[in-house]
Amino acid sequence: MAYQISDECIMCGACEAECPQGAISEGDGKYQIDPDKCIDCGVCAETCPVGAPQQG
Repeated sequence: MAYQISDECIMCGACEAECPQGAISEGDGKYQIDPDKCIDCGVCAETCPVGAPQQG
């Protein structure tokens, strides 16, 4: 199951820069993860300072 970014997102961009699949992009008020590209590696969750990426 792909990761999803919660409303805790502070739009810092750390997750987008670290995603090895390029699955994260800037959305409306928070970043978003493309579930078709996400490989469930967890790098985004490890990188995020506020824990916004969570397994869906």
